[in-house]
Amino acid sequence: MKRTDPLFGLGLALLFLPFFLFPDLYAGYKAFNGAHPFLMSFLKFAVLATAGECLGLRVRTGAYHRPGFGLLPRAAYWGLFGLAIQAAFIVFSSGTPQVLARLGLAGGRVFEAFSISLAMNLVFAPVLMAAHKVTDTHIREHDGAAACLLRPIDAGRILREMDWGVMWGFVYKKTIPLFWIPAHTVTFLLPPDWRALFAAVLGITLGVILAVASNMAETRRVQH
Repeated sequence: MKRTDPLFGLGLALLFLPFFLFPDLYAGYKAFNGAHPFLMSFLKFAVLATAGECLGLRVRTGAYHRPGFGLLPRAAYWGLFGLAIQAAFIVFSSGTPQVLARLGLAGGRVFEAFSISLAMNLVFAPVLMAAHKVTDTHIREHDGAAACLLRPIDAGRILREMDWGVMWGFVYKKTIPLFWIPAHTVTFLLPPDWRALFAAVLGITLGVILAVASNMAETRRVQH
């Protein structure tokens, strides 16, 4: 364990602790989140999911940051993904119960939350994960420079060159059914104000998952 590991954990704890210690702060958060859900989703994912990327880098390299990592562009892209995730929450949490009703299926609150999670993770999550891989590659190809945010992304080429064996065999086939569907079932059991925050916290886990996938892809490249 490095000295930075406790500091990283302490930083995350200090980020959340005030909301539990000061009721007025929590009330203010709820009010602002209710009035500006997309702005808050942008900020939550920009901070927390980027922290997950730093943790993923720690898993891969032993350091939370290094030259070329591109902390700023990663935070910016995660913020944009946060907007898409907030929209997906609205679409799937509103639409899935209507589909269930038209199919004559009813199984209580847990069944509904599971159905919403299942629909979102089968339809939206694969696109999000592929988009993340595209932006991650784009950042690396520009050595983490913030200017990459202003340059066009060659998405077609990056998608063609992506290791779909790892993306399908690990990220899609294993993490979606074994982790993301159960985790987001819990998400949709929470009050709406807390869903985007909990999803952003899960983004820390996503950073580790994608780091493992990156290691697997690199190993496959070396072996071939």
